[in-house]
Amino acid sequence: MQPHRKPLFLAAVATVATLALTATAANAGAAPEAAWRQVGDDAKTGISGLALTASPTEDIEALVVRDNKKPDDSRIGQLSYEQGESGSASVVPIAWEGPEPVDLEAVEAVPGTPGEYVALASRGLVYHLRAGDSGVKVLDVSPLPAIDEGADFESFALTSQRGGTVAVWADRGAGASRPATVFAAPFSFDAYGKASFGAVEQGRFRASAPQGEVRHVSDIAVTDSGRILVSSASDGGDDGPFASAVSEAGTVAVDAAGSGVRLRIDSSPTVLGTFDDRKIEALECLPDSPEAVLGTDDENLGGFVATASVCG
Repeated sequence: MQPHRKPLFLAAVATVATLALTATAANAGAAPEAAWRQVGDDAKTGISGLALTASPTEDIEALVVRDNKKPDDSRIGQLSYEQGESGSASVVPIAWEGPEPVDLEAVEAVPGTPGEYVALASRGLVYHLRAGDSGVKVLDVSPLPAIDEGADFESFALTSQRGGTVAVWADRGAGASRPATVFAAPFSFDAYGKASFGAVEQGRFRASAPQGEVRHVSDIAVTDSGRILVSSASDGGDDGPFASAVSEAGTVAVDAAGSGVRLRIDSSPTVLGTFDDRKIEALECLPDSPEAVLGTDDENLGGFVATASVCG
């Protein structure tokens, strides 16, 4: 996924207190640590998806989306995250111009097109966005292909391969009885800005961590080499308890003919990190780095962000 330059948002700045917490993580190799910083303090200020808007230096800048549903609720904001032990983090709400979404769950930068993004709502509506001086403008709205009855989408990723763009997304699944369904397809926009998908491949993914009533895929990231990373989360209710994990789920690649994709989902995924007391719903690998930015939607407890070494 390619980062884009930071949009010049002029929305009013909301001051957010910072809070450093420590989460444990474990895997077969080195255990990543996450120092969580609070960017929201209630159910309307969590993070359900994020997309980088600038190449990180000491600071990370990103768009974040929220799964709010009422007309006056914030849908989107600008994250500023200072790395380092004494760094801070805040989210500034920005304007949404166009058809108002319900329950946004993911946002992704469009490779090769600075200032353009795709946001996804849980029922499968794709919002093509352009960033401007005061916020984002909706260019078009279209549905995902292959939407089954009862599907609930929390993830969407784009990656460039062989001169084209590939989209990867998933129905999140629920518990032992319903694994996630991961989809992949060639992706483009038509002349009117509507999202267009090629032939869809799919596979089933069952998270091995965390335990309990797990959402098998709460977000997706795809590395430059085509590795598919997913976050998974368990949700005990509006006040928790929560738990999350990041795993390597498989690979995606453009096929030899260059017109379709090959999707492989692992039956025994590798757990790259586990995170107690947090419900991770946003996962974004930093460019040329083993680090990822993680965002949480911890319901009544608000939203938190951290970085962790899960992309190497």
